[in-house]
Amino acid sequence: MSEVVNTPRERRRVIGRIRGADAGPTLLCIGAMHGNEPAGVEALGRVCEQLDADAPMLRGEFVALTGNVSALRRDARFIHTDLNRHWIPAHVDALRNGTPPADRSVEDGELLDLLSEIDDAIATARGDVYFIDLHTTSGDSPPFSTIGDNLRNRALALQCPASIMFGLEEQLDGTLLEFLNRRGHVTMGFEGGRHNDPRSVDYAEAFIWIALAATGILSDPVDAPHVAKSRTLLREARGRLPRVLEVRHRHPVRIGDGFQMRDGYSSFQRVAKGEHLAHDHDGLIHAPESGRILMPLYQPQGDDGFFVMREFGTFWLGVSALLRRMRADLLFRLLPGVRHDPANPMTLVIDRHIARFYALEVFHLLGYRKRRVYDDVLVMSRR
Repeated sequence: MSEVVNTPRERRRVIGRIRGADAGPTLLCIGAMHGNEPAGVEALGRVCEQLDADAPMLRGEFVALTGNVSALRRDARFIHTDLNRHWIPAHVDALRNGTPPADRSVEDGELLDLLSEIDDAIATARGDVYFIDLHTTSGDSPPFSTIGDNLRNRALALQCPASIMFGLEEQLDGTLLEFLNRRGHVTMGFEGGRHNDPRSVDYAEAFIWIALAATGILSDPVDAPHVAKSRTLLREARGRLPRVLEVRHRHPVRIGDGFQMRDGYSSFQRVAKGEHLAHDHDGLIHAPESGRILMPLYQPQGDDGFFVMREFGTFWLGVSALLRRMRADLLFRLLPGVRHDPANPMTLVIDRHIARFYALEVFHLLGYRKRRVYDDVLVMSRR
């Protein structure tokens, strides 16, 4: 059973729902969570139309949705506020319960409408549920995936030959993927390249085909002729770039601070410690350490100026997985100055005076990548 909607894509929430005869996983993909990123919506439309035409044997269901319809119509990142920072559980609960904030935004309405479709897809699922959020960037970039660093997310990401980014999701609060990951679902983001670059649509489409196969919705290779060429396309796009990287630094941007990125930077470009990257009203902004730059901001809207990342060796992937299966994180309870948050077993509270004696990379190996500082306390969380 399939539903591929024929109204213009920029005017609709549901791009398509294609349900297989047999039970199986549900793959839910969202494009244009930011309205100036239409590539994901275009790619989802292509895949839905191709699936409808080919009518392969599917297990489970494929659901394709538009994120911020209002912003997509205006080719704007958002109307009032960033929809991909709205998914704070308390805020979502208030909207669900009919007690929105006094300054309710257009994006609050978008959240409720999108969440209704997501809830329906989960309620009718006949197996595991996977979520993919499709994005593009304001500067030039090869395609890459982003995940919250847990083993289930890793298993999905490793099926795609594009570079994988750890720690990016943990740098941001209120994202849809974090909201869904907390509900126990496998989640993954995909950055397809620069806004309005035709190749970004091709890369996003390739990623969707790979995800359909990796989740088992396309279970018969005969019914998946697009998957092999999709893997080749993304493998060639990655070239000699590292397979896995981790975010080390985020430079936040606030309204009115006059942030201006220097021209000429593109994602994955190498930068040296101390290199002049940007400026704002407070002066020059330099790279805090050597590495590779990620998503330099070249658009008027946005609260992430740039990120700095470095390679995370594939050897450490194996070490990390082994340590987690051994529940090595339980040893942290024995470290001086470290305690678990009683309200959240996935959070460590660390005395900053003692933390400087620990190698934070060890915490990263066990998935504690979300880091926040409060006075004399360092709070680290994992998915």
